[in-house]
Amino acid sequence: MEVQIFGKSKCFDTKKALRYFKERGVRVHELDILRKGLSMGEYRSVRAALGGEIKTLIDDKGKAYEKYFVAYLAGEDAVEQALFEHPELYRTPIVRCGKAASIGYCPELWAQWIKGA
Repeated sequence: MEVQIFGKSKCFDTKKALRYFKERGVRVHELDILRKGLSMGEYRSVRAALGGEIKTLIDDKGKAYEKYFVAYLAGEDAVEQALFEHPELYRTPIVRCGKAASIGYCPELWAQWIKGA
């Protein structure tokens, strides 16, 4: 089993997620979302796994949310464009395991993934 963790180096939940998987012997592929962002394919896969709602991907409590006026953007296309231009808008960590994905610190869900592997 291997997971991908898209996170921010200063994000406490990202650090907890990395520790969670490493303590359980799960291989982790860590990606800095601020440097790399998500590719279009990764974005679509994560969004589909999370039910298709773009709102779940956005950190509406972060400074970038207000800085880039995301609340005032009209339409999903504009919000998607903002996500690709400013990856600091993503909630983190984004954890992928196959076709499954989660956002935030979700040890209960991850335990199910590990059990099913």
